Amino acid sequence: MPLAVGTVAPDFTLKSMTAEGLKDIKLSANFGAKRTVLLFFPLAFTGTCTQELCDISAGFGDYAALGATVYGISVDSPFAQAAWAKEHKITVPLLSDLNKTVTKAYDVVFPMLAGVGDTSARAAFVIGKSGKIRYAEVTATPKDLPNFAAIKAVLAK
Repeated sequence: MPLAVGTVAPDFTLKSMTAEGLKDIKLSANFGAKRTVLLFFPLAFTGTCTQELCDISAGFGDYAALGATVYGISVDSPFAQAAWAKEHKITVPLLSDLNKTVTKAYDVVFPMLAGVGDTSARAAFVIGKSGKIRYAEVTATPKDLPNFAAIKAVLAK
């Protein structure tokens, strides 16, 4: 079960590859300023994950207009994420949870994906300016996408 709506979102600092190189992204830097959408996804360079992050990149402005920052989180290295983002023109900031600490903190571990190992499940969280979770969803399978209409509805409130 993912963390429940109304609970305080576990803070974290993860690495992201930017044009300037590796950068630390701290979730609580958004607290008090803007809402945050966390999109956990299993692995870069896979079909459904590519579709999800390309679709989000195409509609990135919709989330900004709703006052939200969006981050994609996977257990891939920041270097693999950067190569994938470049190849597929993904503009969503991608955060590396290589050690799975954030995936475990949000209780969204997908055990033994395709027999390869533990990854993040496909999951979505909306975190309010206060740092509390306002929306939480883990999809039934890694091939299912989150309910983006529901996410946008929560952000619009």
